[in-house]
Amino acid sequence: MSGQKVFVIANLVINDKETYRVYEKGFFPLLKKHGGELITFDNDVRHFEGDTKIEGRVILFTFSSPEAAEGWYKDPDYQELAESRRESAVLKNLTMVKSLPPRN
Repeated sequence: MSGQKVFVIANLVINDKETYRVYEKGFFPLLKKHGGELITFDNDVRHFEGDTKIEGRVILFTFSSPEAAEGWYKDPDYQELAESRRESAVLKNLTMVKSLPPRN
């Protein structure tokens, strides 16, 4: 494992709140299973500049390493749960961003 902390940014538009709640309820145990931590989410982001305005919900969470994030995403239990997200929301993006490397 690299030990380099990573952040995951998700942007989605929820179309079916009831079905999305199924995803939310199952999401947190799977995030915890892989050592992930929710940082924040926002349903009303403020756009300052740029051609592509973000719509819907933005979610930010973190993992201790890229491998942990990939393990979460590839987990068959997560992929099964993600079907409820796919049915209830339009995913605009799901992106992993590495933290800054340690400075000496």
